[in-house]
Amino acid sequence: MALRCARSLALCRWGARRLGAAAAEPHRGISFKLEEKTAHSSLALFKHDTGVKYGMVGLEPTKLAPNVERFREWAVVLADTAITSGRHYWEVTVKRSQQFRVGVADVDISRDSCIGVDDRSWVFTYAQRKWHTMLANEKAPVEGIGQPEKVGLLLEYEAQKLSLVDVNRVAVVHTLQTDFQGPVVPAFALWDGELLTHSGLEVPEGL
Repeated sequence: MALRCARSLALCRWGARRLGAAAAEPHRGISFKLEEKTAHSSLALFKHDTGVKYGMVGLEPTKLAPNVERFREWAVVLADTAITSGRHYWEVTVKRSQQFRVGVADVDISRDSCIGVDDRSWVFTYAQRKWHTMLANEKAPVEGIGQPEKVGLLLEYEAQKLSLVDVNRVAVVHTLQTDFQGPVVPAFALWDGELLTHSGLEVPEGL
């Protein structure tokens, strides 16, 4: 009996440690890569599919495998992991880009559209040295952040919020109210330079 009780206690302690690890997991954001099959022909992925680079000419469409998932008109690429719940945080390093968009989109967003143009994507756009929110092709200015080297994005699915984060101050710059109705994925568009994503990060304290 004593041996059985000791074994049960050990199993309970092991289970508690396991549950503790699982309980801490929601504080860490999703880990994702960029999905090559969605990338427009003007975009090239690098660094194990965590970065995207714009090329003016891009790959010839005839050299790309036929794929209905690929964006056909705009320089957009989606991440490979969908979000359906929780709080998630990721960062984007900006390299030599003066025009790009970062945000999230429905997994089934039209491949003939661009993120920010329809009402099934929610993005922050940077162009002409200014930040804006963009939804359904309507823009609103974002103040308090200049030309970035790195920015953060905080998604709160149940609260229906997407926030742009100043990584230097670890502070929310602007929050965009969303209307998630199903799975969404991190989404990116750019027309020059490079973007490098950093995922699998813990939500910074205080956010």
